[in-house]
Amino acid sequence: MTTILGLSGSLRRASYNTGLLRAAADLTPDGVTMQIGSIHEVPLYDADKEAEAGLPDAVQSLQDQLAAADALLLVTPEYNNGIPGVFKNAIDWMSRGPGLDLFVGKPVAVIGASPGGFGTLLAQDHWLPVLRTLRTRPWLDGRLLVSRAGPLFDDDGNLVDETTRARLSEFITGFAETCR
Repeated sequence: MTTILGLSGSLRRASYNTGLLRAAADLTPDGVTMQIGSIHEVPLYDADKEAEAGLPDAVQSLQDQLAAADALLLVTPEYNNGIPGVFKNAIDWMSRGPGLDLFVGKPVAVIGASPGGFGTLLAQDHWLPVLRTLRTRPWLDGRLLVSRAGPLFDDDGNLVDETTRARLSEFITGFAETCR
């Protein structure tokens, strides 16, 4: 069984990206499971607090989930043409202590949804230097940019557009094959 840890970089209740992650979990092929992690409780990084108390429980939980996963799926919003601060902060925390070794060689895919016309193109590209620094194995064989996301999701943030679901299924299947 292949396990993919999926993280959404949005804190919004009806987030398109969290909905995209839930849909990805629903569409994983046989033999693959998607564990959905959460960055909601990760505090802002503070080296003084880390020195005093170690890793916060939320970060330790994410590190444990990453250790148990064969791959990582980042579902990123795009804020001001880049990576959302809360998402980058969570990954920074996850790389602390023994966490850096958990990223080395790990297959990582990045997808995202946005109400704008370019999807999350710039945020996805912005992740590449971070993933390189963490020495991950970015999966670059596929790309999924969901643009003009509003009508593709319902009021609760669930992906309801069948064409986008089909594209997502194809993407997740290709990524999963790489991870096996």
